Amino acid sequence: MADAKTKTGLVVSAHAADFVWRAGGAVALYAERGYRMIIVCLSFGERGESAKMWREPGMTLEKVQKARRAESQAAAELLGGEIISFDLQDYPMRVGEKELFRLADIYRDLQPEFVLTHSMEDPYNYDHPLAANVAQEARIIAQAWGHKPGTGKVLGAPPVFLFEPHQTEQCNWKPQLLLDITPVFEKKRKAFELMAAQEYLWDYYTRVALNRGIQASRNSGKAHIKYAEAYMRVFPTVSDEFDRV
Repeated sequence: MADAKTKTGLVVSAHAADFVWRAGGAVALYAERGYRMIIVCLSFGERGESAKMWREPGMTLEKVQKARRAESQAAAELLGGEIISFDLQDYPMRVGEKELFRLADIYRDLQPEFVLTHSMEDPYNYDHPLAANVAQEARIIAQAWGHKPGTGKVLGAPPVFLFEPHQTEQCNWKPQLLLDITPVFEKKRKAFELMAAQEYLWDYYTRVALNRGIQASRNSGKAHIKYAEAYMRVFPTVSDEFDRV
């Protein structure tokens, strides 16, 4: 059970490296602020996101899984997060009722302040929107008073933010929140370098962070911002003041 005094954030990641590229800055930033950052990793990306390893002679599914598990665990620890692995396989990924209820239980246990997950569309990778839909459905189940009545605190309404997909235009995704990750970017970059199976993405997502940093600086007038992550909101922001949104 989560400590009532410790705020938490929840990340639902389809594959082992997704949370590193797309939300590693948020994990590190909020971990440094004292949040307990939980990363639900549905799979290790062993089939579809480990091409470099599969090119090695004698490679097996078990070897790839073991390596990707170790990479993701090390990256999460470096960022200050904790991984909960569902150990599902990818390409294709299938999520059953058992896993859906398990995630709903995690929501109720953690009572997260916010949730980060994938875009709701991605024609290049069906596992990503599946993870997003599972994150959303589990949230709804955890809010239902009739789900396991009397066995835990019903979930409130944590905001959900969709992290940036690889090709935004094809995913009908728009940046609606730019998160300054300048203070923790070097930690995020080091986490990139732990994901050896996808080395080709290290510089790509460094450039993404730089581009979003420029946009964040120009949209805020805060010249110190160099690196940022972008997110799309699922639900509207509720506030009593425009200048605090």
